[in-house]
Amino acid sequence: MARLEINRAGEMEIFVRVVELGGFSRAAAAANMTPSAVSKLIARLETRLGARLLNRSTRQLQITPEGCAFYERATRILADLEEAERAAGEGEQPVGRVRINTSASYATHILAPLLPRFLALHPGVTLDIVQTDLVVDLLAERMDIAIRAGPLKSSSLVARKLGETRMVIAAAPDYLERCGVPQTIADLEDHNRLGFGYARSVDGWPLRADGKTVIIPATGRVQVSDGEGLRRLALAGVGLVRLAVFTVREDIAAGRLISVLDDFDTGEMEMFHAVYVGQRGPLPSRIRALLDFLGEYGRVK
Repeated sequence: MARLEINRAGEMEIFVRVVELGGFSRAAAAANMTPSAVSKLIARLETRLGARLLNRSTRQLQITPEGCAFYERATRILADLEEAERAAGEGEQPVGRVRINTSASYATHILAPLLPRFLALHPGVTLDIVQTDLVVDLLAERMDIAIRAGPLKSSSLVARKLGETRMVIAAAPDYLERCGVPQTIADLEDHNRLGFGYARSVDGWPLRADGKTVIIPATGRVQVSDGEGLRRLALAGVGLVRLAVFTVREDIAAGRLISVLDDFDTGEMEMFHAVYVGQRGPLPSRIRALLDFLGEYGRVK
């Protein structure tokens, strides 16, 4: 059992401030401490964890991979602590507008069916939904929450996981009748592989054969800016698509789309998160209400 005198939350908060403010001196000033005290606290934390979190030099401070992982978890834990404390002491009804940035796929298949329930629970809250698959700057675009798919980069944003889903390659029956059903990875060379019109974390379709993973580029004749657009093109018989299964599950069940090359699936799962700007003060109840609602009902699978 951990010793009670270790203030883990305090250590996490100082570490997060060092990362976000870019140095010991700025973190010390924000926390009303001396730089040497902050340095000693970080050193004790690294000793206790058995991992180096920061690389120090006379000119710069660089976070290590272990430090990145600890930072992401620490920000989530601190946010959860703040929410728990506020929930114990608040009873106000959420009021005001929440601006949410989300992909068209999540908005169509997850968010829209839930909105009547959320709006009934919180009659004082209004929503401004902006649909795009591109990653936007929450502060610059004045967004309160963004729904993001895929791995998260290290940042000052706080993330709440909304589940994960597998990926599937699919096409309409009439397209497969015209162009044939691909049986092997090599068969994809003869198919119109529809893709996204912007860079993604994995720019292509990962497939596995003979114990190796290969990335097949989506070099079809049409590219689209969002997943829901790709789904509609697939339904129209334009070509093959690779999409999150929650977006095409009903289409496959109804026979409007047919999944192919399932035996070559890598097992890759795409994660979804609701992210928001980390704050030291109370998170507005209107934002917290939507985050809590999505965390319970808005999960993908």
